[in-house]
Amino acid sequence: MIDMDVVLDNIDLQILNLMQSNARISNSDLAKEINMAPSAVLERVKKLEQKKVIKQYNAAIDPASVQQKLLAFIFIKSKEGFTCCSDIAQQLANIPEVQEVHHIAGEDCFLIKIRTADSASLMALMRNSLQKIPNILSTKTTIVLETVKEQQQLVIPKPVKAIV
Repeated sequence: MIDMDVVLDNIDLQILNLMQSNARISNSDLAKEINMAPSAVLERVKKLEQKKVIKQYNAAIDPASVQQKLLAFIFIKSKEGFTCCSDIAQQLANIPEVQEVHHIAGEDCFLIKIRTADSASLMALMRNSLQKIPNILSTKTTIVLETVKEQQQLVIPKPVKAIV
């Protein structure tokens, strides 16, 4: 959970923008881009990590290259209705193929994103994992035919230019 009191200045925003587009950017290259000393930039990055603004560093892997060709979204309704317990959410999050778990408003309680090899493996996952979670009342599955855009990158506010 991010501290709601986190204040990001222009330099922090520049760092986040550069690191989001290339998480492997070297500290010296980052410092050159921002016109700061490498030690100052490193200190800033460490503070952003400590504040949980930077949560982790990832490699974006093509799902098809690791035989994860099927993408599905599943709406889940629980017996508890809108007051869905966090126990169900945690059980869903513990399933390796589940990439995202969202507690949602509306008729359903959760929306999950799943990647599997094919429809047979999706069916097996639903039978062997989802069906065993108590208090799940129903599921609605949507299989993705084509992905036009998928990204984890956020829109980072542009740094404010100083008035001199």
